[in-house]
Amino acid sequence: QVQLVESGGGLVQAGGSLRLSCAASGGTFRRYATGWFRQAPGKQREFVAAISYTGVYTYYTDSVKGRFTISRDNARNTVDVQMNSLKPEETAVYYCAVTQASTTAQVMDEGRYNLWGQGTQVTVSS
Repeated sequence: QVQLVESGGGLVQAGGSLRLSCAASGGTFRRYATGWFRQAPGKQREFVAAISYTGVYTYYTDSVKGRFTISRDNARNTVDVQMNSLKPEETAVYYCAVTQASTTAQVMDEGRYNLWGQGTQVTVSS
């Protein structure tokens, strides 16, 4: 059974960078679009970024455009998100997930994702 494992979270100062990685074990997710979501304390989980299974198409929520970059390496079975210029309000647990969805609206909808990782904590200090 495929499992997703996130890594790379940690504590960083505002304006700093982190690179999160999502790895698939027990199988592959190269045929699925992969997304990153985050959930801050007391808030709903929200979409951050996604990438098509080919890696050709990428999707970002407006607040991270120009600062976050999502990428995938299907040979290594990983999907990364490089996060630059981090802000304190981006402190959250970050999750990766996979979906068979293919349209922009669908890949931004967490209800379309059927396999999730356990999450990794990102804390941005001011």
